[in-house]
Amino acid sequence: MTQEIVSWLLEGDPSIRWQVQRDVLNLPPAKYETERKKIAKEGWGKRLLDLQDSDGRWGGGMYGPKFISTTYTMLTLRLLGLPPKDPHARRACKLFLDQGFYTDGGINLFSRKIWKHSETCVTGMILSVLAHFQYPDERLHALAKHLIGQQMKDGGWNCESYKGATHSSFHTTISVLEGLYEYECFFPEKKKQIRQICERGNEFLLRHHLYKSHRTGKVFDPKMTAMPFPPRWRYDFLRGLDYFRACDAKKDDRMKDAVELLKSKQKPDGRWVMNTGMTGRKFFDLEKAGQPSRWNTLRALRVLEWWEG
Repeated sequence: MTQEIVSWLLEGDPSIRWQVQRDVLNLPPAKYETERKKIAKEGWGKRLLDLQDSDGRWGGGMYGPKFISTTYTMLTLRLLGLPPKDPHARRACKLFLDQGFYTDGGINLFSRKIWKHSETCVTGMILSVLAHFQYPDERLHALAKHLIGQQMKDGGWNCESYKGATHSSFHTTISVLEGLYEYECFFPEKKKQIRQICERGNEFLLRHHLYKSHRTGKVFDPKMTAMPFPPRWRYDFLRGLDYFRACDAKKDDRMKDAVELLKSKQKPDGRWVMNTGMTGRKFFDLEKAGQPSRWNTLRALRVLEWWEG
């Protein structure tokens, strides 16, 4: 990390700047929270908030169309770090529960004539959003309980367990782990219980060295070695590393392969590129594929600082 790189990062969007101040420069909360408040007033955050429909949704739908719906827009706003209690976000949070809370305690945003159960991935996603924005509703506890009940024998989660799947999914597992982590942050009195659950989920990812087959040791899916942002529903190795950093998990030698992969992607100028563009429908690009990426550089630097620190 050089002063040139830090200066370049601080020339970016407010959503980049405040996280650089918190995670790289280790500035006090009074400083970075002032910067964080700008997300709703300028840059990517304001652009997304301005696109909210009059009924509180985005893109005319709750889960679809991908990826301009309420779910994926709110996931992006969470990653940008839009402050809790933002009124735009709170409107959408209410919709998730009013329209999605299901009889089994999870989230079902699909046709209930066809879907007779909640969707595990989506429940994890929505819990991460509701807890991040500190939405005051007792049903958040039901969502967490539902997810805990869906944990599989290998420690992870799979949204196709209802179809007989017996091996967890990287994609489902990371969504659930992120949701439970945000829930733990919102309700610190639940930390001991949630940490025990998440440690089993962490072990699933560690057993796979974060992106490899536990049987062959080879890359499970080449897409998992990319560094997209926002990741949406897909898992990738940097998303996994950044999750472990955020919850300050115990460092494990099985993370080394992923850390070395991250280092290998750094360019000679000290930056990382956005090697995968935003697919599907989108309101606008946050960053261009093939170009130096402030998002990936920020995430990589804070992961490496955590790992080496």
